[in-house]
Amino acid sequence: MARGSRPGPIGRLFRLLVTLVVIFGIAGPVLAVAVYRFVPPPLTYLMVQRAFEGRGFSRDWVPLEEINPRLVRAVIAAEDARFCEHRGFDVEAIRKALENNRRQPGRIRGGSTISQQTAKNVFLWPQRNWLRKGLEAYFTVLIEFGWGKRRIMEVYLNSIEWGPGVYGAQAAARKYFGVSAKDLTANQAARMAAVLPNPLEWRADRPGPYVRRRSGSITANAGIVRRSGSAACVLSEAAAAAAEEKPKSGEAKRPRLVIEKEPELPEPLPEAPALTPDLPPAAEPPAARAAEPPLLDIPPPEPATEPPPY
Repeated sequence: MARGSRPGPIGRLFRLLVTLVVIFGIAGPVLAVAVYRFVPPPLTYLMVQRAFEGRGFSRDWVPLEEINPRLVRAVIAAEDARFCEHRGFDVEAIRKALENNRRQPGRIRGGSTISQQTAKNVFLWPQRNWLRKGLEAYFTVLIEFGWGKRRIMEVYLNSIEWGPGVYGAQAAARKYFGVSAKDLTANQAARMAAVLPNPLEWRADRPGPYVRRRSGSITANAGIVRRSGSAACVLSEAAAAAAEEKPKSGEAKRPRLVIEKEPELPEPLPEAPALTPDLPPAAEPPAARAAEPPLLDIPPPEPATEPPPY
């Protein structure tokens, strides 16, 4: 080809493909992450899919300051105990998941962090395949560096599925408990976190035996999260304590609770695991030591009346 002549069809096609890869593979995701750093993400793929399935749609975005710190600690205890320590990927959780799945092929255990779940929920589709996992890893790196932990938690709590057609903490708190996300109790927050692995089958307001046991474990572990400062990347503990103590309108201010446990829990709490190797376990009464294994270190038992988490 003479110098200065125009490229042929193959050359033009190659340039077009390179341009598309740059736009949709690099510039597009980076731009989307930059915009969603300040703007609430709109409808997600899963929301549209559920709407076409006839499950309805309910979502009410609220800032992180309008969500009770108890729920933040509960989801960290239930879904990602090292959320403030890792940079998007928990290698230890992935290793445990691989070992569990090799021993029990019929009970698949995931090792995704809250950051990975947020990347999947906001930018991708729910079906599992290697392409989606690769893109999920890419978006996870982008939001970890572009958003930071506090924004990731805010988007997660406002986008996660909490029931058929129910998305976000505010809509879930209103539907299941008739309160705002800011007024959730520790027990209610634990129940909401407990149903996250299977929100279409499990109910936070009418929990079965398995969800009640799981929420009890989450309540105990959320106490460890608070005492160890494992949510410090999201919460200012002084501000969080003030938010928890703030009375509802028309109510007198309640005295500060030293132990974050609800008296109406249906079963004794299990011994809570340490979130880090050097963290001592929480002291529990003798009856609690005979309860189910710790939630974060040992896979939960097979539920008797409800399906296992996916």
